[in-house]
Amino acid sequence: MFIQTEETPNPSTLKFLPGKILLEKGTLEFKSPEEATKNSLASMLFVDDNVKGVFIGKDFLTVTKSESVEWEILKPTLLSSILDYFSSGGEIENFESGTKSKVEEIKYTKKDQEIVNKINELLEERIKPAVAQDGGDINFVKLQKGIVFLELRGACSGCPSSTITLKSGIENMLKYYIPEIKSVEAINQ
Repeated sequence: MFIQTEETPNPSTLKFLPGKILLEKGTLEFKSPEEATKNSLASMLFVDDNVKGVFIGKDFLTVTKSESVEWEILKPTLLSSILDYFSSGGEIENFESGTKSKVEEIKYTKKDQEIVNKINELLEERIKPAVAQDGGDINFVKLQKGIVFLELRGACSGCPSSTITLKSGIENMLKYYIPEIKSVEAINQ
């Protein structure tokens, strides 16, 4: 097995590509060793105190490091751990653990629900695939008075370029297709 790595726009996060499907659907995010207790791969990676986050997507995982260590020092250890895990038959447990998406259960008017449906459709079809290329994910949280609130996950969370992506890319696209939208805000930048 050969594991590729890719840099992400977030200098604290590195993307690992093990060359196999990790999750059939959804994503998993772990921001602490406590959150990772039911996921053996994430738990194993958090053994290193320099690991500050693990995000698992369909065919990749990203690791966020502390500022006190450089990738040149941490990367070989992580690569070895990930390779050992998958080489020994390890699979990703998709338990409902880790950081939950902050999607709020809101009852919308019929008109607002149509807007929410359009937002989710654009996110799934156009935005999430592009964001996944950079090792992250983005979820709809709520629509309130024409403002769309989104949650940034994985490499996107804390990324220096996420504000530009959010405002210049996502906000412009959503406003183009859905004129009722006034702005887009991240709830966890």
